Amino acid sequence: MQQNCSSTILQCGKHSLDISRPLVMGILNATPDSFSDGGNSYVGERLSLDLALARAEAMLLEGATIIDVGGESTRPGAAPVSEQQELDRVLPVVEALVSKLDAVVSVDTSTARVMRESGKHGASMINDVRALARPGALEAATDSGLPICLMHMQGEPATMQADPQYRDVVSDVCQFFAERIAACAQMGIAPERIILDPGFGFGKTLTHNLALLRQLPRLGDLGYPLLVGMSRKSMIGQLLNRTLDARLPGSLALALLAAQKGASIIRVHDVAATVDVLKVLEAVAG
Repeated sequence: MQQNCSSTILQCGKHSLDISRPLVMGILNATPDSFSDGGNSYVGERLSLDLALARAEAMLLEGATIIDVGGESTRPGAAPVSEQQELDRVLPVVEALVSKLDAVVSVDTSTARVMRESGKHGASMINDVRALARPGALEAATDSGLPICLMHMQGEPATMQADPQYRDVVSDVCQFFAERIAACAQMGIAPERIILDPGFGFGKTLTHNLALLRQLPRLGDLGYPLLVGMSRKSMIGQLLNRTLDARLPGSLALALLAAQKGASIIRVHDVAATVDVLKVLEAVAG
């Protein structure tokens, strides 16, 4: 496939982001059950805007360019949430981040109404692990006018890690993206609005994940910015036999490798350490 998006500027609402060098996206889960930091924005069972704002502000000060807000856990085995639950979790956080911090906010959602309402509340990007496959999502994303990250996932979170199978994982993911990009084009979504995420850990074994990282430039050859998220994931635990709270070194190594192989956005929990790694890489690369 020929290159389709040569711009180094990603227009996120009123914000223009320079993606000629890797940017850091900080993870802010407005959920009680996400795999790594679920509940960090909660007091008991109640979402705390103060805690969410404090966490987001800290990540921005540490060097995050984008804050990614999610109201549905997509960890392996996660149960789905209702549309109303997701709205109740996400919208107050988005509105607060935009009004109080003027943050570039990405919303991690697959739900059409959440996309529409988040855009009305000032969100600057849509990050969809289901690549706009849910009913109404493609139309909602189109109407939003925002950049859209299309992620590859085999299956659904509840079952995706049961027994993932591919003929060739890199070729299969490339084919999936070609189909979803074509669907976006049919709706009139400009190439400059599309970002691709291989979906590390989403319906993939360790072997699949390593193959995708090794051949990340092949995905880059599709001609769109790449977003990668490997922070604290089980692939690090499998490689290094490390528990969740001991995966920072592995996360940083993967972030560095992804940046070297062409990733434009690195989605992480540990912003300050990742920013340091990318600064060193930039200094050495000149």
